Amino acid sequence: MPHQRDAAETYPAVCGHTHLFPGVRCRLQGLPDAAAFVAAPRSLPVDLRFSDGTSADAELRAGAPGHPVLAVPAHTTAAGRTIGERAWLVREFTRHGDAVEFRLAALPAE
Repeated sequence: MPHQRDAAETYPAVCGHTHLFPGVRCRLQGLPDAAAFVAAPRSLPVDLRFSDGTSADAELRAGAPGHPVLAVPAHTTAAGRTIGERAWLVREFTRHGDAVEFRLAALPAE
């Protein structure tokens, strides 16, 4: 029987860099239905895992249709650099097998 995730369970997202920046792509893993998520993203807790072995608890906020945001709290890289709290616009979601890749963009200035 497949593992059923609790509603509060965090989903891992693997990022190929030590920090986030406009254009970076991360792979969200463990979703029960990747295709359904790409079609209709929903809010969920995310464990961002960076290439230097560090991680940050983040939240994917579905918000208005077509405008999901990834909210990331302040965290520290393995090299000791502190990265401040920041929200990122999720530009797109793409299904890759059982995973969902998302690409980030800077939020427009308010």
